[in-house]
Amino acid sequence: MTTLTFAELGLSPKVQAAVDSSGYTTPTPIQAAAIPVAIQGRDILGIAQTGTGKTASFTLPMICRLETGRARARMPRSLILAPTRELAAQVAQSFEKYGANNKLNLALLIGGVSMDEQTKKLDRGVDVLIATPGRLIDHFQRGRVMLMGVEILVIDEADRMLDMGFIPDIEKICKLLPPRRQTLFFSATMPPEITRLVDQFMNDPMRIEVAKPATTATTITQLFRYCPDGEDWAKREVLRELMRSDDVKNAIVFCNRKRDVAILHKSLLKHGFNAGALHGDMDQKSRTETLDKFRSGEITILAASDVAARGLDIPAVSHVFNFDLPWQSDDYVHRIGRTGRAGREGNSTSLVTFEDLKLVSDIEKITGTTANWIGEPPSEEDMADSSSKKRRRARGQRSPERGRGSGRGAPRPSRRSSKDEQAVTEQPVMLEETDAKQKVSKPKRARKPDAPPKAAAKTEETASEPIKKTDSTQKRQRAIAKSSDGSDLVAPAQGFADNIPAFLRRPVRRPSRTATTKTDPARAKVPSE
Repeated sequence: MTTLTFAELGLSPKVQAAVDSSGYTTPTPIQAAAIPVAIQGRDILGIAQTGTGKTASFTLPMICRLETGRARARMPRSLILAPTRELAAQVAQSFEKYGANNKLNLALLIGGVSMDEQTKKLDRGVDVLIATPGRLIDHFQRGRVMLMGVEILVIDEADRMLDMGFIPDIEKICKLLPPRRQTLFFSATMPPEITRLVDQFMNDPMRIEVAKPATTATTITQLFRYCPDGEDWAKREVLRELMRSDDVKNAIVFCNRKRDVAILHKSLLKHGFNAGALHGDMDQKSRTETLDKFRSGEITILAASDVAARGLDIPAVSHVFNFDLPWQSDDYVHRIGRTGRAGREGNSTSLVTFEDLKLVSDIEKITGTTANWIGEPPSEEDMADSSSKKRRRARGQRSPERGRGSGRGAPRPSRRSSKDEQAVTEQPVMLEETDAKQKVSKPKRARKPDAPPKAAAKTEETASEPIKKTDSTQKRQRAIAKSSDGSDLVAPAQGFADNIPAFLRRPVRRPSRTATTKTDPARAKVPSE
């Protein structure tokens, strides 16, 4: 295949001059294949691994097509949807760089920024509207933007949209757009939900696939370090050891949880590392400032959640560390894609606990490579146990011995085993007598304050059937007592091996006292007339 230059892709003179001033001469494979087709106005389904220059694949032809024409108020001419604020801001920077020679108005609609400023830009009319789905729908519902004038639609990082739950929003937005439009769809993977979206909203797209889906760049050295201890403090020690032993110019350290990002960031600062943090709970101003400091080299270590895993173009990242292996193997591809970009050499090291060994197997399947271990690798027994889940449970999972709702307390006692049941069967009398001695006296003390007068007790004794008192067990089992009207008073005890706790026993119904006796016992001695 002959290597093309940007001058051979059919770009307009203004756009070509902007590319030349940026210092680029040779396009990447996805750029060489997609730009000429996009300039012709045809729909494109672009599939390429992260770090291959997909952003320029749609920004350059869009600028060429938008050079003629004029935007109207609240009616953007093109729309680009991105899954995260950082990726949307990065796309806006690309338009500003490549559109320096064109007078195109641009608006960026993302969360964490004042809506009033965004509304003012929309009122003036924009040629390029870059937005996250949630903020765009918010403006549309307020009547601040109309989408019937969109000529070009770009959906970037579509598989990330799926992971973040934006597919319903994407479908809603696509139904608001005019049917006669050009659609450019870019994704690193093609799960079934994305394929359905392509079939629904694209018109005979040209499929451009320059790499196998979910593959990693060959310039990245992938290593795995086994941490049998599995505790976070031990993993942080291993991470610091790796950072000090290797030539780490700058690095991104990925965690699965936002709280772990904050803890790791504090630990790195405590041990003298020049570190920053990036996660979804930070406000947009802090996130932007942190990224700018990392790009400029003011910060060398960036502890981040998956908000920084996709689409961010930070060219000179030398290392990526996975403090936690991602739960989805696709995310592993995007994480390590932050290094080794544009043909540069990169290094990726992942810390693996026993609970992560199954995830390592998934990563090997999706990348088609075998894990390269540094240090002591996991034993064959560990690998076998991880597949059968015989050992420690993963962090945050409920122990199988605990009942539901047991939380963090001690495990509930399990049911009796077959041996225990056999022992109870063999020695029933001994257990019953022991329980009887322990529990018979308690009900008497509890019922003493409420005991009826002797006369009432005699009345009850004559009204009830005789009770057999042959042994301690039968003493606790009352026969069915009959009241004066013949109704049942007490049912015989059932269950609990005849050892009924005091709080579960049904009290014996006693004859009601007369009003005079209850209120004034002294008056009860006066004979009635």
